[in-house]
Amino acid sequence: MMLYPAMNKLAEYIPNRYMMVNVVARRARQIAEEAEATGQHLDEKPVTLAIHEVAEGKFDAHTIDTEIEED
Repeated sequence: MMLYPAMNKLAEYIPNRYMMVNVVARRARQIAEEAEATGQHLDEKPVTLAIHEVAEGKFDAHTIDTEIEED
C-alpha cells in the first residue's frame, strides 16, 4: 500500500513519527469540532484533511494550537 502524502514529505515539517500522530490527531479534532459547530459537511475525514495540511506546510509541530479546552 502506498501512503499519500509520502512520510518523507510529512517529515519535512514534523520529524518525529510519534509527534506526527499527536499533531495530526489534535488538528483532526479541531477540524471536526469546527465542522460540527458550523454545521459544515466534510467531504473527507478530518484525519485526511489534517494530514494534507501538514503536507502543504500549513502548520508544523510548533505552530499548531496546543491549548486544550475544558468543557
